[in-house]
Amino acid sequence: MTQLHALVTYVPADHAEAVLTAVGDAGAGRIGNYSHCAFTAPGTGRFTPLGGSRPFIGSEGRSEQVPEIRIECVVEEEVLESVVAALRAAHPYEEPALMSWAVNGHRPARMPDSSEA
Repeated sequence: MTQLHALVTYVPADHAEAVLTAVGDAGAGRIGNYSHCAFTAPGTGRFTPLGGSRPFIGSEGRSEQVPEIRIECVVEEEVLESVVAALRAAHPYEEPALMSWAVNGHRPARMPDSSEA
C-alpha cells in the first residue's frame, strides 16, 4: 500500500483554479479512477508583510485581509515533492502557506483503465 499524505494550502480566490489544475496535473487528488479530486472552502487570509518581503497583495508593514480558498487533497508519497513544486509554481504568493502530513488511507489495488484491458 502506498503512503498517502493530506495536502492543504490557501490561495487567493481568483487563483484557485490555476493551483487546483497544477497540483492535479502533478498527481494530487488521485482516488480510484478519478483525478484532480479536492475539497475547497472559502475563508479569509490574514497577514502582514515584513521588511524585505515582496508581497503579491498589500505593502510592507501593513496588515492585510484577503478572500482565499482553502484547498485540501490527498497525494501519494511518491509524487508529493513534484506536487508541492507545482503548487509553488502556480501560486501567486512569494511564500505560500502549505502543510502536508501522512494519513492512514486505504488504497485498493489499482483498477486497469479500459485502454489497458
